[in-house]
Amino acid sequence: MTGMLRIGVDVGGTNTDAALLRGNEVLATIKTATTADVTSGVSNAIRSVLTAAGVAGSEIGGVMIGTTHFLNAVVEGRHLEKTGVLRLCGAATRALPPMIDWPDELRALVDGGVALVGGGVHFDGAEIAPLDGMAIRAACADWRRMGVGTVAICSVFALVDARMELAAAEIVANEMPDVAISLSHRIGRTGLLQRESAAILNASLHRIGKETVAAFRAAFASLGLTCPLYLTQNDGTLMSADYAERFPVFTIASGPTNSMRGAAFLTGLTDAAVIDIGGTTTDIGMLVGGFPRSRSEGAVIAGVRTNFRVPDVFSFGLGGGSIVRPDGMLAIGPDSVGFRLPQKALCFGGDTLTATDIAVAAGLADLGDKSRLRHLDAGLVRAALAKMKTDVENVLDQMKPGPEAIPAVLVGGGSVLMDGLLEGTSQSLKPPHFGSANAIGAAIAQVSGEVDSVVSLEGTTRESALERVVAEARSRAVEAGAAPATVTLAEVEETPLSYLPGNAIRIAAKVVGDLAA
Repeated sequence: MTGMLRIGVDVGGTNTDAALLRGNEVLATIKTATTADVTSGVSNAIRSVLTAAGVAGSEIGGVMIGTTHFLNAVVEGRHLEKTGVLRLCGAATRALPPMIDWPDELRALVDGGVALVGGGVHFDGAEIAPLDGMAIRAACADWRRMGVGTVAICSVFALVDARMELAAAEIVANEMPDVAISLSHRIGRTGLLQRESAAILNASLHRIGKETVAAFRAAFASLGLTCPLYLTQNDGTLMSADYAERFPVFTIASGPTNSMRGAAFLTGLTDAAVIDIGGTTTDIGMLVGGFPRSRSEGAVIAGVRTNFRVPDVFSFGLGGGSIVRPDGMLAIGPDSVGFRLPQKALCFGGDTLTATDIAVAAGLADLGDKSRLRHLDAGLVRAALAKMKTDVENVLDQMKPGPEAIPAVLVGGGSVLMDGLLEGTSQSLKPPHFGSANAIGAAIAQVSGEVDSVVSLEGTTRESALERVVAEARSRAVEAGAAPATVTLAEVEETPLSYLPGNAIRIAAKVVGDLAA
């Protein structure tokens, strides 16, 4: 991407940020208000950053967008599709049917009918039962009658052998030509229910995925952009728009990751704490080797357990829009005025005391009209600043790998709330463009491919098994938009499964590469 002009965009609950880069040079950054429909806010941000840099849309080589659109759809239960669920399991796993652990309200919105049919394999690839094509066709007939438009297919131990999922998908596609199909082996990691739930969520987001990508493309056309569109994934890497239409669920945790990658880029630090203070929340995570530290357990999305690898981030309600209540015991947040900050904050002529007002009164930020804050008691301002700093320090202490002082990078527009060295840190940095680190993180992102598989080493070698898994990860990275020659192995995990016979081993591999030209 050397020398290529590219725009990174990150959509938050309060602000939409955009950054324009040429190679590793930041040409311009812009912060605009997030809009209710998201898409127009993205258009405004891109238009503003192009104007600020004096660059025409036709010169841009790529736009990378991190959005909360799909996460919000799940959390709020909006625009989700009824999804048929096909589990290939034979007589196994029937005591725990699909969506058994989902919140009732969300399950009612998504459940389009469940079919448990013959199929599935054991950990060593041996069949649990032959694939029952007749039962699959009968389920398809029911789904056609109900108008179901998406189907999630999950086979027991599909990560060992995915052929049954592929065969079932072919039957479903023949019976329901217009249906969108999500296969669990392409989406989740080991763990049947979590992998199945991830596939169901992905299927339920199919329509909004297509509509959102189409809206972004329409906005591009109006701005004179002819470049490729990419969306950021949960791990801080990119996927092409076409790939995002098929796998919208991969974007759900992309926001904090963008900020952490941006912090690494702006400071050159590869191991540090990152404190991202936005308008609504503060997200604190750890950089390890330049990438966010991942959670060992999967993400819980709107009460649904999945096994996505997501950043190990602690989020809490503190941001520039947090409402300050000075009466009684001082309280700051967790509620926020959000994207209404320019209308609600006292310094802008509003009627609500916010954390931004505290920062302006203390001289940490130059926003609005400071004279509107003359009535604020100096003791209140000091106490509010101290409380916000202590809240951040307490969470930081929980997230650190040990008691030793470590570097911390403060990013996000709300970072103006923090003044001086944070306790437990060796340095507390606010790099240039800290307010738009999230958009910069999106702009510099690479493309990844990841595979998590259980393999038997009987009749093969560890090296051969590892080579197969890494090759599949490389194939997925190229499919997502990576230039094949740039793809390199980023990390690999090998876990012997001594409780299983057959010398079984779990191999998880991740590769990264630069965008294809």
